[in-house]
Amino acid sequence: MSKYLTASEAVKVVKSGDRVYFQAAAAAPTILANALTERASELRNVEICHLHTEGEARYANPALAESFHVNSFFLGANVRHTLKAGNGSYTPVFLSELPHLFRKNVLPLDVAFIHVSPPDRHGYCSLGVSVEATVAAIENATIVIAQVNPQMPRTFGDGIIHVSEIDYLVDVDVPIYGHEPELFTAEEEKIGGYIATLIDDRSTLQMGIGSIPNAALSKLKTHKDLGLHTEMFSDGVIDLIESGVINCDYKGTLRGRVLATFLIGSKRLYDFVSDNPFIELKESSMVNDTARIRKNTNMVAINSAIEVDLTGQVCADSIGPQMYSGVGGQMDFIRGASLSAGGKAIIALPSTTKKGVSRIVPFLKQGAGVVTTRAHIHYVITENGIADLYGKTLRQRASELIRIAHPNHQEAIEREYYDLFHKM
Repeated sequence: MSKYLTASEAVKVVKSGDRVYFQAAAAAPTILANALTERASELRNVEICHLHTEGEARYANPALAESFHVNSFFLGANVRHTLKAGNGSYTPVFLSELPHLFRKNVLPLDVAFIHVSPPDRHGYCSLGVSVEATVAAIENATIVIAQVNPQMPRTFGDGIIHVSEIDYLVDVDVPIYGHEPELFTAEEEKIGGYIATLIDDRSTLQMGIGSIPNAALSKLKTHKDLGLHTEMFSDGVIDLIESGVINCDYKGTLRGRVLATFLIGSKRLYDFVSDNPFIELKESSMVNDTARIRKNTNMVAINSAIEVDLTGQVCADSIGPQMYSGVGGQMDFIRGASLSAGGKAIIALPSTTKKGVSRIVPFLKQGAGVVTTRAHIHYVITENGIADLYGKTLRQRASELIRIAHPNHQEAIEREYYDLFHKM
């Protein structure tokens, strides 16, 4: 039988009770996912697991709860509702450890849905814009089904797989999910400026997608000899690479190359990384490995948060008890940067939400999860300045964080915190 099938034919291999892994982020195999959803009436108790995925997630419809259960390792907007609706779960795991859950058979896989470039003349495909835990999923799954898409960029690194490793192939021709660069506000520009003051020449950077990373990158045009070792990146790095600011000449891990595990951006980004040997996408167990991150001298990890309390506890994955995203790789890079010679671990966030609620708080909301502990935190940055918490007592930390809170909230935060502090 030919390996090439239609999507509806290929997904017939999925049986009731199976666990299926979907490739993540911009490489989400949506055509296969939708074909599987069409079989809902035939299936029961199929577990679909994945990190954040772009695009629609029809299988996450609560009306299909008897057929599909979503197990998220990092929640996106398309499946966030499943936890409350009861047709979804969240599994906390560091991104560095997710591949091990498959390799150690903690979560054995029956089927993996992946999204690849067409085979080259030697029979090799590329996982393109998202490697993360997909290599481990391919190794562990009994059956591997691939969307084969000429619009998927061919990237170097761990995502090169031979067509012999794929059981069934489905030809598609669809754009890769993307995001145009986000404009940043005046407050975010200030945050970016503060971040830039902490970045020395010859530093290696980790930062993600969004307006704050873009604002910080925009302030680095006169820097020299920067490196990039990051969980993911977006369009903001392209100009710095093309101008030579990011050349990776002084990295300790994979010197001379950009290192990431997935990426999301515009078509410009996807064209830039395609067949570009300067960019390598490796499995998250390698990219997010603290021992490898710390080998980069002057490693600067820039991450965000939902709220930070006055002792330095960072909640980055939930709003109170309501899960919003996931643990991801924040702790991998916070710890790796902290252990790096000259490294700096940064949490950057606006001082208030869009509704004006303070994100610097006396105490985390009841039920909130701590992603980065108070012992790990070094710098917290808002538009009001930089709080240096490393080596500081609880009282000193509180003073530093109150100083960078929004002026409208500083007095109330201080009063609430110290009222309770003096009762302890």
